[in-house]
Amino acid sequence: MAGPDLDDYLRRILTSRVYEVARETPLDPAVRLSARVGHTVLLKREDSQPGFSFKVRGAYNKLAAMSPAERARGVICASAGNHAQGVARSAQHLGCAATIVMPTTAPRLKVDAVAALGARIVLHGDSYSDAYAHALELQAAEGTTFVHPFDDPAVIAGQGTIGMEILRQHGAPLDAVFVPVGGGGLIAGIAAYVKAVRPEVRVIGVQIDDSDAMTRSVRAGAPVDLAEVGLFSDGTAVKSVGAETFRLAHELVDEFVTVDTDEVCAAIKDIFEDTRAVVEPAGALAVAGLKQWLARVISTGSTSLGDGTYVAVTSGANVNFDRLRFVAERAEEHESLFAVTIPERRGSFRRFAELIGPRAVTEFNYRISGADAAHVFVGLAGDRHASAATAAEFERAGFATLDLTHDELAKTHVRHMVGGRTPLASDERLFRFEFPERPGALLRFLASMHAGWNISLFHYRNQGSDDGRVLVGLQVPAADEAAFAGFLDALRYPYVDETTNPAYQLFLR
Repeated sequence: MAGPDLDDYLRRILTSRVYEVARETPLDPAVRLSARVGHTVLLKREDSQPGFSFKVRGAYNKLAAMSPAERARGVICASAGNHAQGVARSAQHLGCAATIVMPTTAPRLKVDAVAALGARIVLHGDSYSDAYAHALELQAAEGTTFVHPFDDPAVIAGQGTIGMEILRQHGAPLDAVFVPVGGGGLIAGIAAYVKAVRPEVRVIGVQIDDSDAMTRSVRAGAPVDLAEVGLFSDGTAVKSVGAETFRLAHELVDEFVTVDTDEVCAAIKDIFEDTRAVVEPAGALAVAGLKQWLARVISTGSTSLGDGTYVAVTSGANVNFDRLRFVAERAEEHESLFAVTIPERRGSFRRFAELIGPRAVTEFNYRISGADAAHVFVGLAGDRHASAATAAEFERAGFATLDLTHDELAKTHVRHMVGGRTPLASDERLFRFEFPERPGALLRFLASMHAGWNISLFHYRNQGSDDGRVLVGLQVPAADEAAFAGFLDALRYPYVDETTNPAYQLFLR
């Protein structure tokens, strides 16, 4: 059975009661990002909603439309977190009991936030789809009213108020609105309003590549179920899209873009640099998709963009603090990674450092392991799409090089596992140094060393501070002790002798 038409959705959106609990969020210019991409980028700041997510709009619109008898029976929903908060907040405002079924993988931050709003929480399954199935079982047994997170016209209309605000806040020409997509409620609502009022504005959906059910469904012309979904962008980790959201997306959305984890992390950083807000992965999808789409269109020359204006919806900011370490590690979109083999002989390390030259080093890992060759894991700042050219340059200089820039195993695991014990590190002394964070600091260190001393271990990772923290293993003959002390004094880099450190003795000595 066909759902409401565009006129009906327009009426539902214009008469929505969402502002009894939600607020009109700002449409903020992303000044730094706009300068980088060469177009005007505006951020629709749904991360600033009560509960830090747009979901309260659709949830409240649904509950407010219920009869008093329906609300008296209580409501139930399934959610990875943000819809849960929206339902719990709406139920609290309307004096209604709420049960929330959440997957066990839901961030602790979101679980705690729902509990603080007085809802009953049931944890079940590994994904939204698992929680959804269990919620339907509980709903049938308890007689409560189910509040779907996306596949309901009232919920869709509540989310559509975001589209209404965007067009009211920006009356000037607008090229496209980029929208994060999970089950499709947000993009269905925004597209319903935008296409009814200003059909020339493109609506572009963005999904992460391991949870792209809507993208696959629209391309197939029918709903496609995913066997598994990734959990990094937990707010959009949906195996199956809704029937109504699919219908609207298929009819109204102009295009879909899929992005990877690194692109999402980079977008979180972009948003932070412009707003000082830390959004969750799902909240950064639209910015990641916007950047990719602009880069692709510009590179192919298929469209003359001119000075365009684009809106990206930052949909939520419920992110666990302990996830930020991973985000920071993967956010550097201008980093190339390489495994470089250098001859294990005096001067090779310095010759490779000279080849790197003025390039900013983001990471350098080395542990002596063989008598003939050394394997170095190195990261360099610069366009990661040009990594093949850099690898070729190293090869021409006589250093066998493997480009690891796009290798997930290397980026996630191997970079942290370079090292270990070695019988070749006799008379090794271990030092922690603070290098000035500028090009040439490593080369100065190497140039100051005595030719008879050998580096047996080296670890550095750019941490974004003024000083680089560097761990160095040095093989210095006992007869050179006085000369070595003079070297340390002349270098004037702060250092700590860690040779007796128990962790070093246990794992590296």
